[in-house]
Amino acid sequence: MDGRLDEHVITSEALRGNPLGDPHERPLWVYVPPGYDEERRCPSVYAIQGMAGRVDMWRNRAPLRKTVIELFDELFASGDAPPCLVVFPDCFTALGGSQFLDSPATGRYHTYLCDEVVPWVDERYRTLDAAGHRGIMGKSSGGYGAMVTPMLRPDLFGGLATHAGDALFELCYQREFAQCARALREEYAGSVERFWEDFRSRPALTRESDQWLVNTLCMAACYSEGELPFDLETAALRPEVFERWLRWDPVRMVPEHAEALRGMKAIYVDSGAQDEYYLDLGALAFRRALAEIGVTDVFFELFAAGHGGIEYRYPLALRYLAERLTPPAPRRAAAP
Repeated sequence: MDGRLDEHVITSEALRGNPLGDPHERPLWVYVPPGYDEERRCPSVYAIQGMAGRVDMWRNRAPLRKTVIELFDELFASGDAPPCLVVFPDCFTALGGSQFLDSPATGRYHTYLCDEVVPWVDERYRTLDAAGHRGIMGKSSGGYGAMVTPMLRPDLFGGLATHAGDALFELCYQREFAQCARALREEYAGSVERFWEDFRSRPALTRESDQWLVNTLCMAACYSEGELPFDLETAALRPEVFERWLRWDPVRMVPEHAEALRGMKAIYVDSGAQDEYYLDLGALAFRRALAEIGVTDVFFELFAAGHGGIEYRYPLALRYLAERLTPPAPRRAAAP
């Protein structure tokens, strides 16, 4: 590897005593690009995982393909992108994820990321400590976090890149409510507690219904403090609960956070055009919402793929962020 990967452990006061009993000591990786030691200061990009992702999964290798870290290292070693630090936080929970939000049902993961991880990195590395030189990127639930975190904290993040990020919740989430209600009735006598007891007693994700139940129950914990947005017997929508979910939909959040989004230096949005969770439609809706508030300087692309196996897109987003978040080189004075 031409750069290096520093592996740290950070102790979080925000996560201490969290309701799920998850660790408050978390791994934190920082990729340092080649040439960092000669650079005065670098932008930083925070790469966050999708649902069920942990920080060590960045080393996962698909057959005949490079890992994400190898792809990033190759990008910077080639000189195709200006040097920047890439920070890999860990926001995994016992439910599979946190959506990078603060929730009484999961813990204070937004606070952890913004008020603990960012200052920790800036204190120990030569970053450009300003929102205009700090970005965030991710896929799926990580793409969701990459969309909403800069809206909530434009003082910290001035650029975002989302690959198939969760958006347009009535398409990506609501369609699974009926599957969840049926699975709970047929397999667990309508009991969420029985599901979790069974799930934790065997290898995870070995039943077809696991994927729907884990995802939906995790989202309920993040968006509505664990309260389900549908009736357990009929799957009929509970509008008052689902409305709490919709308040966290990135598409619906755009008008409220228009000023923050207008101040972004970089917005990158893409998705596979055949995404199984219809996140291509969410990406289109997010771009339209941005255009409606006057934000048109957006990289946008739908490409031929589904939801999985799109790690080859990550270097494209990282290069875009690195270019947009790097300050222009100072002009040399003309010779006398």
